[in-house]
This record gives sequence, C-alpha cells and structure tokens, in this order.
Amino acid sequence: MRKGNLNVTSNGYKIIVVDDEQGIIDSLSIFLNRSGYEFTGVTDPLEAIERVKNEHFDLMLLDFIMTPIHGDQVVEEIRKFNKELYILLLTGHKDLAPPLETIRRLDIQGYCEKSDKFDQLLLLIESGIKAISQMNLIKDINAELKDTYEKLERSYMESIQTLRYTVEAKDVYTRGHSDRVSEYSVLIGKYLNLPDSDLRTIQVGGLFHDIGKIGVPDSILLKETKLSDDEYSEIKNHPTIGAHILSTASIFQDIIPIVKHHHEKYDGTGYPSKLKGEDIPYFARIAALADTFDAMTSKRTYRNALPLSVVIEEIERCKGTQFDPNLADVFLDILRNHYDEIEAIQEKYK
Repeated sequence: MRKGNLNVTSNGYKIIVVDDEQGIIDSLSIFLNRSGYEFTGVTDPLEAIERVKNEHFDLMLLDFIMTPIHGDQVVEEIRKFNKELYILLLTGHKDLAPPLETIRRLDIQGYCEKSDKFDQLLLLIESGIKAISQMNLIKDINAELKDTYEKLERSYMESIQTLRYTVEAKDVYTRGHSDRVSEYSVLIGKYLNLPDSDLRTIQVGGLFHDIGKIGVPDSILLKETKLSDDEYSEIKNHPTIGAHILSTASIFQDIIPIVKHHHEKYDGTGYPSKLKGEDIPYFARIAALADTFDAMTSKRTYRNALPLSVVIEEIERCKGTQFDPNLADVFLDILRNHYDEIEAIQEKYK
C-alpha cells in the first residue's frame, strides 16, 4: 500500500464507493483519499444510482450483497444510461460473486474480495485508472479528428463551389440545372432508402455532373440553334472531360462514376463508354433519370417545358432502353404520388 499523509494532492479522478456497511465506507475513504483520489461514499444503492446519473465519476467500487438491491441490480440500472463508468465489484467471498456471464453482460471490469489489506484493491484501481486514462485520451483524439474532418469537409465544399462557379460563368443554364439534378437524385435515393453517405455522394455528383462543360467551346455551349453532328460530338465529350478534371484530386473519386457515366443508356447505346445495364454505375443511373427529367421540364430557347403527363409517358417508354427499369419505376411513383416534393425543388431553384 502507498504511504503518505492525508494531504496528498488530488489526481483528479473521482471514485464512488457503494457499500451498505458504514465501516467499509470509512476505511476506504481514508485509503482512497490518501492515495490521491476524490472520494464519495454512499451506503444506499438506490441513492448511488441517482448520484451516478447526476454527477461524473471515473470509477465505482460496488459491494455485491446489499439491501434493498444487490450490486448487479445497481449495475443493471446504471448501464441503461452510462456505458462508460468503470466498475469494480467487492464481494465478501469469491463464492458470493455473481456468475461470470453476468459480469460480462453488465460490463463489470473486475471484482475483488473484501479484506483488511487494500493492496490487491489498489492494484485493481490503478489498473482501472490507467484504462480510464487511455479511454479519455482516445476521446480527445477522436474529438480532434472530428474537428479536422469537419474542416476538411468545409474545404471540400468550398472547392466544389469554386469549380461550380467556373462552369456557371460559362453556361447560365447549368446553374439551376445542376442544383435541381442534385436534389432530384437525392430524392430518388431517399425513396430507395440509401444511407446518408450514399446520398451525400449522389448530392455532390449531381452538382458536378456537367463540370466537363468547362472544356466545351462557348460557341457550341451557348448556341441557340440546332447543333451539327460535329458540334454534338464535342458536347458528348463533356463527361470524359469532367472525369479527367476531377481525377487529379482524391476527394472527388467517389463522384467520378456519376460525372463520367450519367449519359450512358441501359441498352448500351449511350456515351462515352456504351456501358449496358448494371455495368453502368448505380449512382450514374440515378443521375441519368434526374438529368433527363430536368432537361424535359426546363424551358429552353428552342422549346417550352414539357407537361408532366408527357414526361411520365416518355419515362415509361424509355424504361429498359434509356433508363434502369427499377429506378424508373421508383421515380415514376414519385412523379405520380409525391409530386409536391418535386415542385418544392423546382420552386427553390426558379
């Protein structure tokens, strides 16, 4: 046992001792204060539960046989709201300890027989404090990593916005179009019950899907009359150009398949790679639906927006040829039964 006087400076760790024998509480009070710990002693196990609920403690020493409830019942209640408290169980005799399966289930870190000598108990406490210290260190590291990640996220989105503005400066149509394609794609993803991480990829992919238009000559991009075959071939290069632009940055790798393949067709007649069916990246198939829908429902210099009935008819007609039939059915359900969500997006980007 450590030697020293009662004026040992606190090491900052708080220990709560729960035992219905006041004599045990008094003995451990002297021992733990002398060892530098902040001590709280409680004889009522029900009070102990409330104390742990309302105060911070690093470690609990808990008697097993108590009234009105035993130690394992105390832990059962505590684990409902506190999974991290380090708990050591004290027993009058090892044969009175709860079964090993109970100790594991309740995440009790250890147990010790009561004794007039506290050497073994001190070793268990010191071991517990080391584990707590490591746990706190990991928490701090995770908090720092989270902060760093959030800063990277902000930089990532700022990079996205900078590139988007560059494209929008060339083609005003791209501004509202990319925003809507992004939101339509996310809406489809939600009805597919995709996880948030996938929805984020789809969102950014939609914003970026036409980034390659930055490499298309203005004379073609801004032409108000019908494009020649050669001019149309130039336009068809924009997915490949976009994928090439983004390939230099690792943060954009997840969205490159959307950018490169959102003009592929389910029957293999699309571009740039003539991919067919499920060989087309899944997110690109979603973006293809959103992209075509927005093109049909947007007013252009050479035609007015198409009525919803015509759009639905066209998507039905192109199921299995231009569009993934399963995804088309999901989108058609949205158009027929949840069109208010589409209208909300359209209103947002008028």
